[in-house]
Order: sequence, then structure tokens, then C-alpha cells
Amino acid sequence: MTTFRPKYITFDCHGTLINFQMAEAARDLYGDRLDEPAMLQFIKNFAAYRLDEIMGDWKPYADVVHNSLERTCKRNGVAFKDEDAQIVYERVPTWGPHADVPAGLAKVAKEIPLVILSNAMDAQIPSNVEKLGAPFHAVYTAQQANAYKPRFQAFEYMFDMLGCGPEDILHCSSSFRYDLMSAHDLGIKNKVWVNRGHEPANPYYGYVEIADISGLPGVVGL
Repeated sequence: MTTFRPKYITFDCHGTLINFQMAEAARDLYGDRLDEPAMLQFIKNFAAYRLDEIMGDWKPYADVVHNSLERTCKRNGVAFKDEDAQIVYERVPTWGPHADVPAGLAKVAKEIPLVILSNAMDAQIPSNVEKLGAPFHAVYTAQQANAYKPRFQAFEYMFDMLGCGPEDILHCSSSFRYDLMSAHDLGIKNKVWVNRGHEPANPYYGYVEIADISGLPGVVGL
């Protein structure tokens, strides 16, 4: 793995590079109505419903947020308002990177083209990418692919656009469920798991683990 120099390093964006703050948004909206155990359960449900909402045909991310938040409120006995979902959706472009990201990306960007494959909308992602502090060869979205990760169609769209195959890339993500499981099934042998604490380790899927993006240059021998 340390000697593999991919044609591209491909990344999940929100959560891996961008500090994904859906839990914080939920706390801001409902924290005064729920005690801590109930709030933790709400956050867990919200994450699960977001994943469920993207498993079928593509729909705008605003609908994903709206539907998943409404379902979470219903499950947890919390009153839901349409404007709550809009508030959460509009926060997404304001989020910036984890502190370790800009320096780590800048080092590898000098040697290897960087690519983002994100579940964001076209209108959302530019603001997030601008905050990453490194040049990207390409940024692809679920809106362009007409499918959200973990669906294979999203990855296949990226391969088609780059004109490469699974063997040519190193895919980097903090999520098994959204990225690394599908990457494994699609034959992407070279994978990096950024352990942001979202999910437990799962060695079956074959990856190099790093604590943050500062560890990425070492994976590709830089």
C-alpha cells in the first residue's frame, strides 16, 4: 500500500474532509426539548433515516433532509416543522474542514490529482470545497450521478467521468456504510479509512487506517 501511487485519490467530502455537523444542528433545534439520553437517540435515528432516504432513486438533498428529520421527529415524539428541515439544509454549505485537512491535502495535491465524490447537491458543494484549501481535479455529486452513495451508480459515474477503473484509484472515507463497503464490492482494492469516530473498525473491507488527513501523504509514500 505504501508503494501504490494511484492515478487519482478520491474522497468522500462531508464527514471525511468537511466537519459534518448534522448532530449539532439537531441539538440546536431540539436540545431544549430532549434530555441527553433522548437527544442521543434522536441523533442516532436521524443518521439512520438519512441513510435510508438515499437508498432508492435520486431526489434532491433538501428532500432527504426533510424526510429524514420528519421521520426522526415522529419516532421520537417531537413536533416537526418544515422550516426546521430548511434550517438544517441551509447549514450544509457553511460547514468547513476538519482542522487536519488543509495541510494534509495540500501535500498530496502537489503529486496526485484529487477528486471528490459527494452526496451533496451541485449548489451546495462549491462552498465546502473552497474551504478545503487545496486544488481538486474534479468534484462529482450525487445530483450529477443521479444516485447517492452507497449505490454503485455513484461510483460508476465517477469512473466514467475520470476514464479509469477501480484499480486506478485510492478511495478515502470516514464511512464504511456510505463508501468503503461499496468500494470493496466494486473492486477498489486501495482504500483509506479516516477514523473520525463515526463507525467502528471493520477490517474485512481491507483498508489502511489513519487518524486524520495528516496521515494520508505517508500512505502514498510522500
